[in-house]
Amino acid sequence: MIQVSLLSVCLRLVIALFTRGFFQPDEYFQALEPAHKVVFGYGHLTWEWLSPQPVRGVLYPAINIPAYWVLKASGLDTIYPATVVTGPRLIHGLLASLTDIWVCKLAREVLDETYVQLVYFLSLTSFFHSMSLSRSLSNSLETSLTTIALSHFPWGVKAPFSLRCIFFAALACAVRPTNSVIWVYMFSVLFLRGRSRPKPLIIVARDAIMIGATVLTLSIVLDTLFYGRPTLTVLNFLRVNASPVSSFYGSSPWHYYLLQAIPILCVTSLPFVLHGSLLAVKKNEAKLKILVGCVAWTIGIYSLLGHKEWRFLHPLLPMLHVLGARSLGELYDRSAQDPYSRQSSRRMKQVGGLPLRMRDLLLLLLPVPTSIYVAFFHCTGQIEVMSYLRSLPVDGSTTIGFLMPCHSTPWQAYLHRPDLAHPGKMWALGCEPPLMCVVRDKARYRDQTDLFFESPIGYVLSHFPSQVDPSFPPSPFPSSVPDASFVSILGEIESHNSSWDMGWRHEWPKYIVMFGALLQEPGMLSLLQEKGYREIWKGGREWDGDERRKGGVRVWEYGTL
Repeated sequence: MIQVSLLSVCLRLVIALFTRGFFQPDEYFQALEPAHKVVFGYGHLTWEWLSPQPVRGVLYPAINIPAYWVLKASGLDTIYPATVVTGPRLIHGLLASLTDIWVCKLAREVLDETYVQLVYFLSLTSFFHSMSLSRSLSNSLETSLTTIALSHFPWGVKAPFSLRCIFFAALACAVRPTNSVIWVYMFSVLFLRGRSRPKPLIIVARDAIMIGATVLTLSIVLDTLFYGRPTLTVLNFLRVNASPVSSFYGSSPWHYYLLQAIPILCVTSLPFVLHGSLLAVKKNEAKLKILVGCVAWTIGIYSLLGHKEWRFLHPLLPMLHVLGARSLGELYDRSAQDPYSRQSSRRMKQVGGLPLRMRDLLLLLLPVPTSIYVAFFHCTGQIEVMSYLRSLPVDGSTTIGFLMPCHSTPWQAYLHRPDLAHPGKMWALGCEPPLMCVVRDKARYRDQTDLFFESPIGYVLSHFPSQVDPSFPPSPFPSSVPDASFVSILGEIESHNSSWDMGWRHEWPKYIVMFGALLQEPGMLSLLQEKGYREIWKGGREWDGDERRKGGVRVWEYGTL
């Protein structure tokens, strides 16, 4: 167990510390920025935090507060500003290792000791774990907490119930309320299985209510302290995710999780996951059937929602690894019993002692190069540019404007420049949704990013001064603040059937950050050059399927010779 823990901790810490690629904006804006603001007093809060009915709880971002507090108290954030990036990464690397460690206990409970190495191998070599598990995403911690809770679930008919299962399940639901979908199924199974023993079920229900109420109270207290008023973000989160607002960030067909998310989560282990599921049903293996049912139930419920993302299914991946290991073990046993393949089986036992066929091992290792590429080389410019901007001289004239799709880079949690915290000194295009559903015709609604990229030249000519002010004053209204006034303005704009322009006003900044694709817009390159801007930095080969994010990240400075 100690060797397993050390290997997992080392691997996840290495991935966390050295990951250079950009994956998802929530990694920064829903975890690091709020915590950075709590400790250092500045940071960008998105509409989820600023809307009249906020949907984000501070419980998950709060795990980053200790790292920031130590850096601030010791002064390391001033001497070595890059430590504000390293500190939280250490925390999330450690939290990620919990999934590897506790999935082994889950394998012992659901299968037996002979399958533990296979499950552990699948977890360590998982492409999606490498890409996502060590990042500061709520789904990543949700995955670890769900795995721990499942490992303490009473899998046997007469197995005693552990309070740890309820506690970690409650924490997972507090971190991400949609995790309750998993536990509705798991506790339903428990109660249906124990109908003949009502007394233990009453005790479980009592403990669940007590622990759930305690965790919910903690969440409410933290949110009330953060927002300065009584706030129940759990309810707001569920309500918004079930509303049309969630579809503003994309809507996918019902089969998205089956045909896209599950194959991406499993990659080359998918055939074994499917085979393991079939074995569980065919051979009537009760514990594995519960896992299969939980996976099917969760995918089915999530498929009813319009907005879908791969990472929403991340908590199911350890369960899928257990099912995949069941298949691998079965195939190995069949091969070992075949007189024509005993020689290859003996060779296989010498490869780390894993009960795997050589062909299966090679297939499972195929995604490893892809994992390395995605973590260390894909979309690196969006991270590297913040390091470059952090190194710029500190003077009163420094202003930075990001002419990129919203949330394309991290913010102050990676930059850590208090001199740029003043409103308008550093700004980016916004993408607030039609909050509170005041917008009736949501298909017609356009946010700031939409309006800019519909006509970049037109936007610049109408929202920027005709001449560059060399003193580079802060922009008076570079983006919208998604508060109560924003909601009322949305309704007023729609009632007058006018443009969705909120009246944004920019000053020309000293530095402009953009993707190379913007320079391909007719007239944009010549306009910037005429204004006196020149390119001073270029990094990455960004492309995530969005045409606007091609061409690498560029930094242009005014007055550069």
